[in-house]
Amino acid sequence: MATDRDTVLEAAVGVLSRRPTAHLDEIARAAGISRATLHRLFPGREALILEVGMLGLRRFAAALDTAAVEDGDARAALRRLVDAAVPDAALCAFLAGENQLYDDDRLNDLWEVQIARLHALFLRGQQQGVFRIELSAAWLSEAFFDLVAGIGWAVQDGRLAPRDAAFSLAELFLGGALRRPDTTGTPESTDTAPAVQNDPDRKPETDTP
Repeated sequence: MATDRDTVLEAAVGVLSRRPTAHLDEIARAAGISRATLHRLFPGREALILEVGMLGLRRFAAALDTAAVEDGDARAALRRLVDAAVPDAALCAFLAGENQLYDDDRLNDLWEVQIARLHALFLRGQQQGVFRIELSAAWLSEAFFDLVAGIGWAVQDGRLAPRDAAFSLAELFLGGALRRPDTTGTPESTDTAPAVQNDPDRKPETDTP
């Protein structure tokens, strides 16, 4: 029976996301194939890594499609994206950790398309009054993707149960890590500091009265 390339790639990401310098022999063992078979499928380490990266981006693009991130309420769209992206969080972890991937123009172009779609989701959410406006849509996009990657690492290392992954991601990102008071009139928190610092009319603080 022919070896399924995507199955081999998924085995590879399970190894490489934990051990980026793993030898091809280790990857072949994880995939249940010989080193010779691995070499027939992928002529070298660089080719294998690039193919894993392309698989990761294709899966993330598919998650964006499944979640219909361009449609409707941004909060609901983000929750759909959480459910769609978490099953492939290990691939996102690989993408986040393998910087050499982005030397490839084809992969880099595909990444730019997907991150732009995520950016547009957060920008729409800000316009709808769903997401905080003192945090840029670009930063929210990067933070979300990195949290998905973090879920991938945590599940792989046994620090997070797979069944809790989507809930943990949605609650942390949408709710924030800090508990906020329910009442108004409380002292200003550090969460609002960036907006104050970015105020062009604000005069510099000095130590003198």
